[in-house]
Amino acid sequence: MSDIRPAGPLDPETQQSEALDQVAPATVPDTAQPGVPPSAQPKTKKKDGKPASLWTDAWYDLRRRPLFIGSAIMIFILVVMAIFPQLFTSVNPYDAATCQLIDARTPPSAGHLFGQDNQGCDVFAKTIYGARVSIMVGVTTMIVTALFGGLLGLIAGFRSGATDVILSRTTEIFFAIPLILGALLILVIFGRGNVWTVMLALSVLAWPMTFRIMRASVITAKNQDYVMAARALGAGAGRIMFRHILPNALAPVIVIAMINLGGFIAAEAALSYLGVGIQSPEISWGLMIADARDRFLEAWHPLIFPSIFLSITVLAFIMLGDAVRDALDPKLR
Repeated sequence: MSDIRPAGPLDPETQQSEALDQVAPATVPDTAQPGVPPSAQPKTKKKDGKPASLWTDAWYDLRRRPLFIGSAIMIFILVVMAIFPQLFTSVNPYDAATCQLIDARTPPSAGHLFGQDNQGCDVFAKTIYGARVSIMVGVTTMIVTALFGGLLGLIAGFRSGATDVILSRTTEIFFAIPLILGALLILVIFGRGNVWTVMLALSVLAWPMTFRIMRASVITAKNQDYVMAARALGAGAGRIMFRHILPNALAPVIVIAMINLGGFIAAEAALSYLGVGIQSPEISWGLMIADARDRFLEAWHPLIFPSIFLSITVLAFIMLGDAVRDALDPKLR
């Protein structure tokens, strides 16, 4: 039996818009078959009978992964700690600004849960407040590098030719500069490190990795049949880039951004430890570790506790990135 179609023709613009919307959905299902456009791919079904996207399937898979649940809980606690440190320091009668030099290097006790550092400041309160700077630097640097590197990678992969060559060669120059060494030189030029200069130094040097990931994903996606069909139907470059290619090339960038976030927090701590990052009176885990290193044999607690929190934070973000990577890659399920 032939299909019954409504009588009356549609105007050309409506026909073209509907055709382009059917060429490539925002995501590709995990049951995708190679060489078959997304519009013809078999789709999994949700409970309401609607086709499930890659992101829906990934979220369904993530909720059942202990690695994701554990890392998400740790990150949630750390974020709350960074935004509302008073909720955690309320159990302690001292704040980060209260220092009693006469009680320097006092070991942990009921009054000072983590003891006191070399200046007689409460280590517990400083450790809690140190989460704010570290997470702020990591999250902001991650967002800046993902947006900047991702946009350049999208342009380079889609345009090809001279644009790709120029951007790729520029990226290789930045790749040749080690992150910590390059950031150290930039911060020395500024003269005094603070939250904003540390974020700037890391962002300037860390975007090339996101660029390469996005560029490779775009080159793979732009040769797919659904992109060619959209181009044949008259879609413009902007529509193809942001409607068809970007959603299908975004997953690897999200994964690498989450993994890099932990690395940025560790890099900030390293720069503060070397004396060119966060400076007093700001509070940072790296700065606390640097202040406690010379008297470690006399008092171990000012160094151990911020080191533990730093390690847990970096590990949590790396674990989250690994879980998201496994969920977004059908081959790893």
